[in-house]
Amino acid sequence: MSNIEQDFLMELLKTPSPSSYEMHIQHKWINRTKPFVDELLTDDAGNAIGVLNPDAPFKVLLAGHCDEIGLMITRIDENGFLFMDKVGGINPKAAVGMRVRVLGEAKSFNGVIGCNAQHHGGLKDDFGLEDLFIDCGFKTKSEAEAFVQVGDLAVYERNPEMLQDRYVAGRGLDNRTGAFIVSEVLRRLSNQDLKIGVYGASTVNEETNMGGAYFAAAGIKPTLAIACDVTFATDYPHVNKAKYGDITLDGGPVLAKGAPINRQANRLLEQSAKALSMNVQYELTPAMTGTDADRMRLTGKGVPIALVSLPLRYMHSPVETASMQDIEQEIELLVHMLTHLNGKESLNPLDL
Repeated sequence: MSNIEQDFLMELLKTPSPSSYEMHIQHKWINRTKPFVDELLTDDAGNAIGVLNPDAPFKVLLAGHCDEIGLMITRIDENGFLFMDKVGGINPKAAVGMRVRVLGEAKSFNGVIGCNAQHHGGLKDDFGLEDLFIDCGFKTKSEAEAFVQVGDLAVYERNPEMLQDRYVAGRGLDNRTGAFIVSEVLRRLSNQDLKIGVYGASTVNEETNMGGAYFAAAGIKPTLAIACDVTFATDYPHVNKAKYGDITLDGGPVLAKGAPINRQANRLLEQSAKALSMNVQYELTPAMTGTDADRMRLTGKGVPIALVSLPLRYMHSPVETASMQDIEQEIELLVHMLTHLNGKESLNPLDL
């Protein structure tokens, strides 16, 4: 992956984008993607969609959500301390002692998440976010209200970093990596003679309601939709592989198998992996995927779906970790599959 591409990934990972506050990251995604697509669309949900070959009747929608988990300010006490609730799957134990960036209406500012010192009794074993608070240095409620309102959002103040020039670690790799992958697939396809239309979407709100995916698929009416998300790696200490499967960083992209997944789409992905001599891994999604794929599938007359995921360590923590090699291979897999579609493929599993 070139330095320019890696720089764009790092820029996305540095940009606060909690669910419902994706405007700034979307502008960056648009500015990077617009030069090499035929059309750049947006919608009233806040999705950004790059289009290649828009007149083709066979349309493939790639969706990588750009929102991250975060915090919402629920109360300001008389001494200016901020209290919060989760936006998406925040783990309270990971929040203890973290620095945060509060995204005020007029300006953003730093704070720290405080809790009762261990010397004073510490936290209960079953503590929640209601037992924590944000200290921004305010002395009174009125001083705080000049900067922050109830309903404002916050994210962990945590910049991405490289580990041994091999892995990237930081907050919100779930799923700004997916938005990056979608943009990069569009760039690499832009000089190809495509037989299909490709709609690459940076979607919003996946961590809270998946509404962005619904807007995108309902508007585009794709022939096939592929969600580009992350899944749980199990290659670090104390994970029960017998229960959660064996998924490793550097092991290759992860394909989902289960009732929601279209078997013909998986077969096409597997054929591309074989042609590339690329290893793929599998996760099981017996009923639902828990990703944008679920909402895209149930739009219009119904949309066949696949899910291609990036193995991710430490999900929903401030130090999520993924492999640059896996990112590159997922891009290569999708590019190969899409360039080899002729637009006449059947997605009916009865045709297997």
